[in-house]
Parts: sequence; C-alpha cells; structure tokens
Amino acid sequence: MLDMKDRLFLKPKLCDLGALVLHHTVVLLLLTYSCRGQQHLIGPTQPIVAMVGDDMVLPCYLEPCVDASAMTVEWERSDLKQIIYLMRDNVEIPIEQNSLYESRTSLSTNKLKCGDISLKLSKVKLSDAGTYKCVIPNLDTSVAEVIVGSVSTPDITTSIVSNGVTLECKSGSWYPEPEVLWLDGEGNLLSAGPTETVKGPDGLYTVSSRVTVEKSHSNRFTCRVQQNNINQTTETHVNVPDDFFLVPADSAVRVIICLVVCFMSIAAAVVVMWKWGLNNQKGSKHGIPPIPELELQLLMEGQQEGDLTRAEKVVNKKKGKHDEVLQSNTEDLKHVEGVITTLTEQKKDLKEQREKLISQLQEVKTKLKEIKKKVVEKAIVDPKKKEKKRIKINEELEQRKKELEELLKNIEKLLETTEDLIIRMTERKGKLENEREQIEKQQKEIETQREEIQRKLQSEKEEKAEEKGIELPKGDE
Repeated sequence: MLDMKDRLFLKPKLCDLGALVLHHTVVLLLLTYSCRGQQHLIGPTQPIVAMVGDDMVLPCYLEPCVDASAMTVEWERSDLKQIIYLMRDNVEIPIEQNSLYESRTSLSTNKLKCGDISLKLSKVKLSDAGTYKCVIPNLDTSVAEVIVGSVSTPDITTSIVSNGVTLECKSGSWYPEPEVLWLDGEGNLLSAGPTETVKGPDGLYTVSSRVTVEKSHSNRFTCRVQQNNINQTTETHVNVPDDFFLVPADSAVRVIICLVVCFMSIAAAVVVMWKWGLNNQKGSKHGIPPIPELELQLLMEGQQEGDLTRAEKVVNKKKGKHDEVLQSNTEDLKHVEGVITTLTEQKKDLKEQREKLISQLQEVKTKLKEIKKKVVEKAIVDPKKKEKKRIKINEELEQRKKELEELLKNIEKLLETTEDLIIRMTERKGKLENEREQIEKQQKEIETQREEIQRKLQSEKEEKAEEKGIELPKGDE
C-alpha cells in the first residue's frame, strides 16, 4: 500500500499520462477524418477483354485501403442504366439487381476488408460487353470498359486436285469477325482465295478459307485465325504427305482444247464460205470468162476503127476482172497458209500435251499400286487400324486417273480432227496455187492481145496520116 508521500508523488504522473492519452486519441481521430477525405476509387486504365464462357474480374480498389465491409457498394451498367450488383453492410441485395446478371456477380468478402471491391462476373456472354461503373455513394466512382470476344481452334482438311493439294481451314465461334491467314513452312504468307464468313443466330462467326499448295521441302502449312481487336490468335499446322502430291497437270491442256474447238469452228466456217464462193463463180473453171470470139476476130482482122476501139475496151475490162480475181486469190492463199501454220503448231502442242498426260497417267497408276500395297500391309499388321488417309488418297487417285484418261481421249480426237483440217487446208492451198498460175497465164494472154490491139490502132492512125500527106501534094497540084 502506498503511503501519502508516494501518492503525492504519483499524482502528477497520472495526470500527465491521462493528458498524453487524450492527445493521441485526438490526433488519431483527426488523421482518420483526414484519410477519409482523401480516399478515392482506382479502376482499370485499359479496356478489359473477356472470352465468352469464361469468368472475369472488373477491378476496383479503395485508396488508401480501408475495410469496405460496412460500406454500400454498387456496380452499374451504364448503357442499361441499371444496377447489376448491390451490397450494403456486407449483405448482397439481389432485389435491385438486373435479371441478366442474376447469380453471376459476386464480391470477395476477404478482399473487402482490404478495400478491394472488384466485381467477379461468371460465364461471360456477348451481351456483357459495355461500360461498367463501380460506385461508393458520397465517395467516388470508377469506370471499366469491357470487350467480349470468342475464339476457337481451326480445323484443316485436305483434298487432292489436279495442280496440287487443296487445304481447307474452318473455325467457328468467333467474335468479333476474324481474319484467316495461310503460311508455309518458313512462315511466308500464301495467296489464298477470299475468306467465307457466316454469322450464326448466336452472333458468333464461322470462317473458312481454301488454298492450293504444291509440294515443298517441308510440306508443312499453317492456318492462322486472328482478331486484333481482342488480341487473340489461334492456329493449326498440317504436314501433307508426299503421297498427296501428283505431277501437276498442265492447265494449258484445257486451254488448248478450248482454243482448238474454237479454231475448228472458225476453220469449218471458212471452208464453207470458200466452197460457197467457188460454187457461185461462173465462167471457166478458173473463174475467168474468155473473150468473146467476135472481139478476137476483130483483133485479128482489124477492120474498122470503131471495132478496134470496142475490142480494146473489152480487153481492158477483162484485164480488170483478172486483176480482181488475182487479188482475191492472193488473200485466200495468204489466209490458208496462216491456217495451216496455226494448225501445224496446234498439232505439235497437242502431241506434247498427250505425252505429258501419258506420263501423269502412268505415275497415277504406279501410286495406286503403292497405296494398295500399303493398305494390305497395314491390315496384316493391325487389322483394326483404319487407314483413312490412305483410303482417301486412293479415292482421289482413282478420280484423277479417270480425269486423265478422259482428257487423253479428247486430245486424241482433237489431234485426228486437226490433222484432217491440215490435209484439207493443204489441198485448198494447192488449188489456189494452180488457180493463181492459170490467172497469171491468162493475164499474159490478155496483155498480148491488148498490145496487139494498140499496135493495130497505131498503125491505122499512121496509115491515115500518110494518106493525108499524099493527098495534099495532089490537091496542090
């Protein structure tokens, strides 16, 4: 027990301690009030990307951090202008919550004590894209932008075609609409056809793309599907077996066939026109009517000046007709020679294409034997194992064989027709050349006749002049 002296000694000390406690309490209250005045919400600075079906978190923090369990926390969807989550005094209040978010939103009770009021949104939907607000009444607001996407891994299927292997890439359940790229084994972009896009009733996109590739040292190809807005990329690789590649069919074969068919039609039309022209020409067998006997007699006898002049006109007229026929013959001959040259070159090209087709057909037959042998060997080793790829290759090869045989058959027919046209055109050329010789011979005869008429006319004039000269002296006498 303390005596009076001790009590008197401790009294001032206890008073000082009480004053000190009171001072610290006041300071703490002031600091607490001051901190509350400076508190604000911190949200995301960049849009949040979420995938359909995944869970996502919309971040929101109190700074400085304090226990938010007893606070009122609201999460709103700006475009809907409705509350999607509400908590008061650490109790969720679903009555005021939008039905689209029922049972899909929650806060972490443990994190609330540290000022973390981030919202967890489960099973994200496309409709969840939008602007969200994190609100503590009478304190602050934070905004979060949500972008929703959907991705899937592409699938690649292969098929054998005449000029290589066609790869088809297909990928569904994408949002927003993505783009499709093809790459070779070195990562180089390949030239592919336009991407086909289909939007489903769920708002998701399905894309597909095709590319035809030729044999390379790696035979490795990649289909890449990407969406830059959501920064998502998926890709699938495929290694095409060497068996899938055949010797590329020369596409020029089909082009040549089309050209030959067109040329045959033109050549046939030209032949018909020539025959029609020949059948309608009248006169001699060379198309040049002879000079009438009367004019020939007048040429030989040289009777009257009027008769000689008329004979000269007839000869000049015949010479004009010969010139026209010769010009027509020259044009026809030039045309026929061009047709023969074209057909001869076409025949050469068709023979070359025939050899290529025969070589390709032989290779296909060889590969078919190899495939059948491998299928038998696999069946012996493992009867239950399905050789789907081998069976598919076999079907493609059989189809390719059928196409090559049909193409070869068509080329043989075209060769036969082309050779027949060459023979006809050559015969036509010979006739035109003979006709040209006859025309030129007749032209020489006409020219001789024309010169004879002119000579006689000149002689007649000289005789008359001489006669006039003789009469003058007599008249003078």
